[in-house]
Amino acid sequence: MSVVEYEADIYLDARPTYPADWYSKLAALSHHHHLAWDAGTGNGQAATGIAEHYDRVIATDVSETMINLGKPHRKVTYHHTPSSMTEDEMVDLIGGENSVDLITVATAVHWFDLPRFYAIAKRLLRKPGGIIAVWSYTTEMAVSPEFDPVMTRFTEKALPYFKFPECQYVVDGYKSLPFPFESVGLGSEGMPMELEIKRTVSFEGFLRMVRSWSAIGAAKEKGVELLSEDVVKELEMAWGGSELVRTIVYKTFMLAGTVRK
Repeated sequence: MSVVEYEADIYLDARPTYPADWYSKLAALSHHHHLAWDAGTGNGQAATGIAEHYDRVIATDVSETMINLGKPHRKVTYHHTPSSMTEDEMVDLIGGENSVDLITVATAVHWFDLPRFYAIAKRLLRKPGGIIAVWSYTTEMAVSPEFDPVMTRFTEKALPYFKFPECQYVVDGYKSLPFPFESVGLGSEGMPMELEIKRTVSFEGFLRMVRSWSAIGAAKEKGVELLSEDVVKELEMAWGGSELVRTIVYKTFMLAGTVRK
C-alpha cells in the first residue's frame, strides 16, 4: 500500500535490515500464529521475517513493481492491491474478519490512507489477541564524529523535498502518528518505542541508501540535484574514503497494539 514508487533495484539493495528479534517479540504477543498480514510489503523483507513465526503470511503492496520483486518464501503469498480495491475486497483477500493474528507495516504506514487502513485492520484482527505493529526509521543516523555533522547539513537541505504531511510523521519519530489501538507494551499513540538498527556498509552502500530517499527523486523533478558531484565528494571525505566500511546506527521507532475493547 506504499504510495511512492522508488527505483526498485536501489531500494532493495540499500535499505536497512530489521532485526530478527523484533519478529520474535511480536510473535510472543499474539495469542495465535496462524495468519499474518504484512501491508506495504515492498520486497517482502518483513513478510519473510514474520513467516518464521506464523503458518501463513499475506504480503500486499500498491506497487506491482515491488510485488514482482518479492522475496520467495514457502509461507508468503504476495498480492498487488491497488488503491481502487474496496475495504470489503481487502478483507476478503487477506482472510476475512477476525482472522489475522499479526499485522505489520514496516517503514510504510505514513504513506497510507490511515482511517481506511485502520478500519480494515480492526476488521481483520483476531479478537482477542490480534496484534498490529508499525515501525520506521528516520533520516537521522550516527556514523562518526567527523561524518555526522556533514550528513546533518545534507539532510537539512533534503528535508523540504520530502512529501508532507506524510513524511512529517517520520520526522516526528511517529510521535504525531494516529494509532487508535490499545498498547501491548511496545510503544503507544504519542509515545513510540525508540529502537536502533545497525548496518555495516561501505560508502558506496551508504550512497545507494541515500539515493533511495524519496526526496532525491522529488528534488530532481524540480531541477535540483541534491547529490551533486561536490556533495558526494564532501560526504565521501567525511566518511573516510569510498572503500572504508563503517557501521550506521539508524534511529528507529515502533508502535504496537491490539483492538480496544
